[in-house]
Amino acid sequence: MRPTVHTLSAFVMLLSALLLASCASTLGPVNDSLQKTQYAWAGAIRWGDFEGAWGVVDPAYRAANPLTDLEMERYQQVQISSYRELASTADLQGGYAGRDIEIGVINRHTLAERTVRYREEWRYDAIDKQWWLTSGMPDLWQGQ
Repeated sequence: MRPTVHTLSAFVMLLSALLLASCASTLGPVNDSLQKTQYAWAGAIRWGDFEGAWGVVDPAYRAANPLTDLEMERYQQVQISSYRELASTADLQGGYAGRDIEIGVINRHTLAERTVRYREEWRYDAIDKQWWLTSGMPDLWQGQ
C-alpha cells in the first residue's frame, strides 16, 4: 500500500507541530525569564529605581563601565513619565534580544519634559539562567 499525498501531508504537519512544541517547551522558560527580567527592568526605570536597574546590567559591562556617584546623582534629578516599547527582536536560541524604547523624562528642577529613545540589548547567560542588559543604563541627557 502506497501512502497518499494527503497521508504524507498530514504526517509532515504532525511532525512539524511536534517539533514546534518541543522547541516551545525548551525555549518557554527562557522566554518567560526574558519577559520577567524586562518587566522588572522597565519597572525599575519607570519608578526611578536606578540602583535596582543597575543590578540588571551585565556584570561584565558594570565592571568595565562603573557608574560614579555623580552619574547616579544625575539619575536622581529626573522623573520618568513614560516607558514605551516601540519594537523588539529576539533570538532565544542564540540568547539575544533587543528592544527599542521611548522614555519620557522630566527634569525635576525645570519640570521640562522630553522624550529619549534607547536601544536595549539583552543576552542570556545559560549557566545562571539569567538575562542581562548589555547596553548599559539609558542616556537620559542625549542631545543636551
